[in-house]
Amino acid sequence: MPRILGVDLPDRKKTLYSLTSIYGVGLTRAAKICADCGIDPDKRAFQLSEEELARLTTHIDQGYVVEGNLRREVQGNVQRFKEIGCYRGFRHARGLPVRGQKTRTNARTRKGKRKTVANKKIATK
Repeated sequence: MPRILGVDLPDRKKTLYSLTSIYGVGLTRAAKICADCGIDPDKRAFQLSEEELARLTTHIDQGYVVEGNLRREVQGNVQRFKEIGCYRGFRHARGLPVRGQKTRTNARTRKGKRKTVANKKIATK
């Protein structure tokens, strides 16, 4: 199983799709990386030579912010939003959707499992 920047690439997948297992590398960026390094995107990951892996590693490391550094950067941005007290920071802190989605019926991924609230009984005279 080939490793790039501390990430095990799925070896049976094509290189193009295999590279997307690196945090910060999507399909478009993976295609650009393959083109820049001169690697056939249809080649399976286990078929890559050591020299090709080294080329991929150096190209990704020098050209893009990925994995731990990107995660740290994103966390820092979210933390900054919370500290300055902007709307997005408030939504992050409360665990609610940040980008304007409705929350009355959806947003279960952000809000978590439903918490049932019992109805109050109205006293009648």
